[in-house]
Amino acid sequence: MSFVAFVNGIVLLFFAALMSVVAAIFPATREVFEAAAFLTGLTGLFLVLATYRDFPDLNRLHTFILTTSIWMVAALAGALPLFLWSLPPVDAFFEAMSGITTTGSTVMSGLDSTPRGILLWRALLQGVGGVGFIVTGIALLPILKVGGMQLFRTESSDRGEKELRNAAQFASATLVVYLGLIVICAIVYIAGGMNFFDAITHAMTTLSTGGYSNYDASFGHFQSSFLQWSATFFMLLGALPFAWYIRAMYRGQFASEQVSRMIVGLAVVILGLSIWLVVALDVRFADALRLVAFNVISVVTTTGFATTDYTVWGPFAVASFFVLTAVGGCTGSTAGGVKAMRWIVLYRSVRAQIRQVYAPHGIFTTKYEGRVIDDDVASGVIAFFTLYLATFAVMATALGMVGMDFLSAVSGALTALSNVGPGVGQTIGPAGNFSSLSDDAKVILSFGMYLGRLEMLTVFVLFTRTFWREV
Repeated sequence: MSFVAFVNGIVLLFFAALMSVVAAIFPATREVFEAAAFLTGLTGLFLVLATYRDFPDLNRLHTFILTTSIWMVAALAGALPLFLWSLPPVDAFFEAMSGITTTGSTVMSGLDSTPRGILLWRALLQGVGGVGFIVTGIALLPILKVGGMQLFRTESSDRGEKELRNAAQFASATLVVYLGLIVICAIVYIAGGMNFFDAITHAMTTLSTGGYSNYDASFGHFQSSFLQWSATFFMLLGALPFAWYIRAMYRGQFASEQVSRMIVGLAVVILGLSIWLVVALDVRFADALRLVAFNVISVVTTTGFATTDYTVWGPFAVASFFVLTAVGGCTGSTAGGVKAMRWIVLYRSVRAQIRQVYAPHGIFTTKYEGRVIDDDVASGVIAFFTLYLATFAVMATALGMVGMDFLSAVSGALTALSNVGPGVGQTIGPAGNFSSLSDDAKVILSFGMYLGRLEMLTVFVLFTRTFWREV
């Protein structure tokens, strides 16, 4: 367990360094970030010095403790500057947890006049949360003579082959892809008319599929078709697997079943909703296509940007966006949600079971990416869906018990577990935020974001007696 404390100390030192950078750049919030950096750095230094030693190999069970603790420590550290600035403790924790899990739900209003240091900090939380800890874990643990890929697999559902010879090379390639996409996105945003600060912060929150904006109107602040189409494209890129990029870079292989299925599915949904807007609301097709493409991809990739209040498009659109909240991007990406791979495996597993019913003596196999899926993989996917639905039901019930109306409670639980950001309805929909909710509701939703980012099983395994007997 000393290794867990040691790595969390390194995380705190990393956050202290980020706080120091923000303090140096923006004098208006210098005292806030200097104080936060001092407290965070002092705590991190104490943990590192108190627990440093020649660590034994990290076993599989310890990786669960390490992964879950890192994300909670990161959220607490991220909340400190927000609390020292002006947010109440629960609001600061909610905002930081939403940022570090790249959910994008916010309790903050008046963003147009918020100090830039705070806005940059929110963007940094999402930028780091998007891929930073995956890369850090993969790269750091081999150096300390423990298996880095173990940490990666407890945090991400991507179980594909390692595209490079070792974890450190994979981490380096992932970081290059991630930072490269952020830089390209920022350049495109600047070319489209954004100022430098907005371009950098929005590029981070776009590629991390986080969705924090510097404005209360979210991305709708930018009344530019070019910028909205650009954001649509880069949100989609953020929801594609990093292993797919690396495979394309090193092997020239672009084929991916989950990528192609997700893009085809998005195209169908976007076309259908665009036609709905044209017919039901008499919107020009070009405008309808832009509005629908942006907001559908924002929800499916769990980014959470919005350019309009799509809940006023009618009941068909509201129902569609509610369902899309759970879809998610690809496994091994920065996106949240159930993920495309799981939907494919679930559909094919159910289809195989149905065939088995009317042909009991037949042999039916379930395939994914051209390979037969092991029974434990299919069982794991079904277990995930069962746990996802059960957790959703419990969260929605708990939110209702603390005073939220039915629509807000149901959509709030779903958007938290899927790390999407806005829900549906007037209170927490794309035109609102979460500031009016009670502290109890914010705590429940914060835990939901945490569960969703770690895909639940990683956290729930800690609540079993068997786990602690074997640690």
